[in-house]
Amino acid sequence: MADDTGYDGRSRAVPKGRLARFGVMGRLAGGVAGNVLAEGAKRLVAGERPQLRDLVLTPGNVARATEQLAQLRGAAMKLGQMISLDAGDVLPDELTQILARLRDRAHHMPPAQLQQVLAKEWGADWRRRFALFEAHPMAAASIGQVHRARLPDGRMLAIKVQYPGVRESIDADVDNVATLLRLSGLLPKGLDIAPLLGEAKRQLHDEADYVREAAMMTRYADHLAGDDRYLVPRPVPELSTINVLAMDYIAAKPIETLEAADQDERNRVTTALIDLVLQELFAFAFIQTDPNFANYRYQPETERLVLLDFGAAMPVTDGITNGYRNLLKAGLNSDRAAVRDAAQDLGFFSPAALERHPAVIDRMIALILEQTDRADDFDFGDRSFLQAVRGEGMQMVEDRAVWHVPPADTLFVQRKISGMALLAARFKARVALRGLVETRLAQ
Repeated sequence: MADDTGYDGRSRAVPKGRLARFGVMGRLAGGVAGNVLAEGAKRLVAGERPQLRDLVLTPGNVARATEQLAQLRGAAMKLGQMISLDAGDVLPDELTQILARLRDRAHHMPPAQLQQVLAKEWGADWRRRFALFEAHPMAAASIGQVHRARLPDGRMLAIKVQYPGVRESIDADVDNVATLLRLSGLLPKGLDIAPLLGEAKRQLHDEADYVREAAMMTRYADHLAGDDRYLVPRPVPELSTINVLAMDYIAAKPIETLEAADQDERNRVTTALIDLVLQELFAFAFIQTDPNFANYRYQPETERLVLLDFGAAMPVTDGITNGYRNLLKAGLNSDRAAVRDAAQDLGFFSPAALERHPAVIDRMIALILEQTDRADDFDFGDRSFLQAVRGEGMQMVEDRAVWHVPPADTLFVQRKISGMALLAARFKARVALRGLVETRLAQ
């Protein structure tokens, strides 16, 4: 793992106890409530009849929510990041800004708190294990921060250290963020998000188990052994615990630096990224579901992709594999009815949506299938068809009677697919998509 650009975030102690974390959420809720009352009174005096949602999503509340969730880190911040990537085209701009800013806003632990954590995991004399341990982290995220270290034999490592109290606070943090979402008025009262929240908690508990992540990292590295397009670090078991993950340090650049590369290089790297997702679905039956761009890095000198962060890796069920196989085959064959059936089987839309908006769904499918005609040289930089699909879909988005929560497996897999499509669009890449898909479907 590596971050050659450096990390220049602020240090701030992580609230550890349940009461301390509840206090942060309480201050957030209290501050939001106070702002709602003040803003509501101001608008009433001006003769307006404001909606609660408009009062919640004010610039002041946006800034307050961003700061408080960043201070909590852990599941509260992670859930916000997940929502921002999955739903940024649906949520109001103000809420999208809160959640998107969380992707880069993590504070790191002060040195004294870091010392406490590592002494607990490795013993009071833990520094004797290293020739060098850089106290300032090279990266900080929602669940942990990463330090560079060197062993006495010269081997360079990346050490991921989990924030204290994160694992114990997951369930309460997820429930608290869900409460804030309900307060915002974004969720229909009849929408049952309990199954999704349960799956989010389960995945976050998995991500907070660094012993599990080490095993997932090894499994993923084994899948890609011999494929020179990719590099995956290996864990160091003797230094890893449930709260600390030691792994190879691999020097690499942020994936976003490829935006300045020439077209051929952007096309080649994007092809490798998309082919990786297809292999995850149809060859490995095992997928890393977090498409955060920080998890993908690049070595220009070797032209290899460095893959990081396997806490969200999970097996892919036969139902998901077969569902996406049917969907892609139907798309390549321009079979509208089969695309509709496969999409419904995967849970992309509810039976109520098909009953109330069949013409809308058919028009959306038609717009998507028009793209299969140019899949031999697919231009990810052309997003016009997505805008057209989104425009058609707004009729269903506005009809809250058809809102539903897709199965969690579908959501997690589609999150990865959407994230890679977003990165491909950022690179303005052109990819021989049909050939890639046909090759992997044949496996």
